[in-house]
Amino acid sequence: MANIDAAFGLRPVRQLGSMPFNNATNEYLIASGTTGPIFQGSLVIMIDTGGVIIGTATAIDSVGVFNGCFYTDPTSKKPTWSNYYPGSVTASDIVAFVFDDPDLTFEIQSAGTVGTTAIGNNADTEGVTGSTINGQSTMELSGTVAATTAQMRIVGLSKDPDNSDVATANANWYVIFNEHAYKTTAGT
Repeated sequence: MANIDAAFGLRPVRQLGSMPFNNATNEYLIASGTTGPIFQGSLVIMIDTGGVIIGTATAIDSVGVFNGCFYTDPTSKKPTWSNYYPGSVTASDIVAFVFDDPDLTFEIQSAGTVGTTAIGNNADTEGVTGSTINGQSTMELSGTVAATTAQMRIVGLSKDPDNSDVATANANWYVIFNEHAYKTTAGT
């Protein structure tokens, strides 16, 4: 049966070692006026001022996965929670909530046919867009999987019955960070 093509970005499911996931996030700033949206489930990278922006498909320094933001709306002056950062918000209190534990296991849909031989290998992500209606990312795992260095390590096939056919595109996979800002082995 063909998998359902409905990308959702990276969704945390558990800690590495099968520990239950506790929904813990840390706060990072988004600089006032930062252009470009950040969608829930997208990778984010830290910039030199300590804030975050959306990560690229091959970023080697992802700090984690975006889970929403809070800021004071510049027009209405009301506190605002949003699943995504719409971009170009002028406010001095924009806070991003990020799943930044480098040992989290995530579920993500693949863009291509990956196959069970991919388990233990690595792949980058692709896509930095999402829905402005529900704020959900449409980031996917690249269909190009190899034993070379890449953002994510594939650790298993998702248990999702609608997206577990490894013979077709768009299967859901469990991945962990292979490249993470807090996992680097280089010293300063």
